[in-house]
Amino acid sequence: MTAENSFVIALPSKGALAEPTLDFFAQCGMKVWKPNPRQYTGKIPALPNLTVIFQRVKDVTYKVADGTAHLGITGVDVVHEYGDDRLLTVHDNLEYGHCKLLVAVPEAWVDVETVADLTDIALDIRENQNRNLRVATTYSYSARKFLHEQGIHHFTIVKAEGAIEAAPTLGYADVIVDLTQTGTTLRENRLKPLSDGTIINSQAILVGNRDALQAQPELRETVRLMLEYIDASLNGKRYAQLTANIEGTSPEDIANQLTANPITRGLHGPTIAPIYGVQPKNGRSPYTVTLIVNNKHLLEAVEYLRTIGGTQTTVHPVNFVFMEQSPAYVRLKGQLEQA
Repeated sequence: MTAENSFVIALPSKGALAEPTLDFFAQCGMKVWKPNPRQYTGKIPALPNLTVIFQRVKDVTYKVADGTAHLGITGVDVVHEYGDDRLLTVHDNLEYGHCKLLVAVPEAWVDVETVADLTDIALDIRENQNRNLRVATTYSYSARKFLHEQGIHHFTIVKAEGAIEAAPTLGYADVIVDLTQTGTTLRENRLKPLSDGTIINSQAILVGNRDALQAQPELRETVRLMLEYIDASLNGKRYAQLTANIEGTSPEDIANQLTANPITRGLHGPTIAPIYGVQPKNGRSPYTVTLIVNNKHLLEAVEYLRTIGGTQTTVHPVNFVFMEQSPAYVRLKGQLEQA
């Protein structure tokens, strides 16, 4: 149990999401303080009424669903497999932990490239070997649902832990359903993904207990603060701040040249300030220009600044871009109001 106005967030304790989650929170200005590696609790100084507990990603889902934790970081794949209506997705795009849950078959099956081909194989095994297609996975629900939807009904789920990729080689399964990030482990075990066999495109998400979010305004305020940090950090990753010196007849003259190019209009327009102590030459004075541009257009912006006389351009990363309000929190409010 937690004290009044104190809430719990469950974070992954091990696995592929553990370290990236701590890094993500630190980048968002919410560094997690953990006294020592053996402890399973921690704090987030930026959110003092939030206690951290560390759990396996599957248990994060259970803890949030049963109300032991109010919030949690887990994967889309885990929620799909183990979640229920007690869970509410608070932020569905944290931009890390990307992987795919997919169907993979032996490379030796040279004629099997699609789910339709696998359907034929399943029927062939049933007719000629008098058994079902054996599918090794820890994602029983997701695998079963996908295969039934694809018209494959003659299969048996072989529950496996550990190195699932070895199951076909060891002979206790024909195919596998498992997570992959790069596909390297599949290739090392002479497996290949089906071209249309992706079940879930997964990544890290923030989930919450639906009833708690609806019933407790203090929890919603804590979530609002968290989402402000998260959205501002994710926005900041997309931008860079450029500063350059440019000569012009007036600030308006320089502003017109900058706004003539959509790239150098900046996020909210350029800031132009005079450089003091430098005398004008030929009616042109030096100014310092600062603007925020999308990282995708960084070099284009620098080159355009050069064409209008920009020199000594410096580039700084943008850590946070706070908008009028957190888009994720606006979506969450809408979900709660509809409920």
